[in-house]
Amino acid sequence: MADWSQLHPELLDFIAKKLQIYTDYVRFRAVCRNWRASVPKTPHRLPTQLPWLMLPQSQPHHTHRPFFNLSLNKFHFLHLPEASHRRRRRGSSHGWLLIVDEAPEIFLLNPLTRSKVHLPPLCTFPNVVRFNFADVGREYVLRTASGDVYTQSLKEMRDSFIKKTILSSSPSNGSDFVALVILNQTGDLAFCRKSDDSWTFLESAQSYSEDVIYRSGLFYAVNKFGSIAVCDVSGSSPRVSIIEMPQQFGGDLQYLAESGEELLLVTRYLDLTYDVELDQTNMIYRTTRFQVCRLDWKSPNWEVVRSLDDRALFLGGNLSLSLSSVDFPGCKGNCIYYTDDYSEDNYGDSHGGEQDLGIFNLEDGSIEPLPCSNFRVRWPPPLWISPNPC
Repeated sequence: MADWSQLHPELLDFIAKKLQIYTDYVRFRAVCRNWRASVPKTPHRLPTQLPWLMLPQSQPHHTHRPFFNLSLNKFHFLHLPEASHRRRRRGSSHGWLLIVDEAPEIFLLNPLTRSKVHLPPLCTFPNVVRFNFADVGREYVLRTASGDVYTQSLKEMRDSFIKKTILSSSPSNGSDFVALVILNQTGDLAFCRKSDDSWTFLESAQSYSEDVIYRSGLFYAVNKFGSIAVCDVSGSSPRVSIIEMPQQFGGDLQYLAESGEELLLVTRYLDLTYDVELDQTNMIYRTTRFQVCRLDWKSPNWEVVRSLDDRALFLGGNLSLSLSSVDFPGCKGNCIYYTDDYSEDNYGDSHGGEQDLGIFNLEDGSIEPLPCSNFRVRWPPPLWISPNPC
């Protein structure tokens, strides 16, 4: 009978390089000591992984964060004191979270490795005129595009200044990358390179703040009506060109996603209901449907997509993802997996932590809950993040 533990290291390394799912790689190394010694602890050739759903702590003082794994239908609890309830995460991209502190520190955090990469602080954005810890409650002085000056506290800047973050690539192993953020209140886009000590505005891309993706060396940003700003930040001076589209009307939120060679525009439609409890009325937002379009580069125009075939989209505060359901157990094709990235009102304790997250079936328009829907969601809302062991 063959002794599988004595397979040659070259053969084991060859097999390990064929594995596409991170949990399979971990299990492969766990078989025996020889297998573990024959392949690196960290795989460096894995494709984008099926996202885990990052959920809030069950209690504010807890340092472990639950992550739901769709493929295994189970929770992973990761020790992440760096993502405490006193800090805010503003997006996930390439397996990294952007964390904002009152300090006013900004850093990228990999939940699997707990690696950190520091970015320029909040006080280095171009619209911040002055920052002073001594001015309690009005530590920041900011200037609007029209020249008006106003103040913000540490808490206000931490909670609401940045909406979402997109990375050009993973910052693992000291590689070069660009971070681009969407600002909440002004709709500005700002970026920084790995070695920068401050943020730079993309002056010609204001209001293209619905969503951003990075593809083929360029950032693509979309506005409320479906027009695209193409942003090239590779040179010493950023360049922005606009792709004008026939205006899209009727939707509430827009997302961009790259699916194979296609650029997709996903429009989200919301409904507002009122929940009356005693003397208090709560507004609750609900997703009712999605529409998916592909960009016809020749026209240019957005063409409605009737089916995603085996593809699944993951939308929310994360970098929008399109993955093949064939590659990942537990993932359904022709579906949109979505989280709430627009309304903190849905997470008030007064109405038990309502949540707007689920799985939208593009074929019949039905919506079903995520498998972890029995988890009591408190603020902040859940966030998709692809596990990245590098």
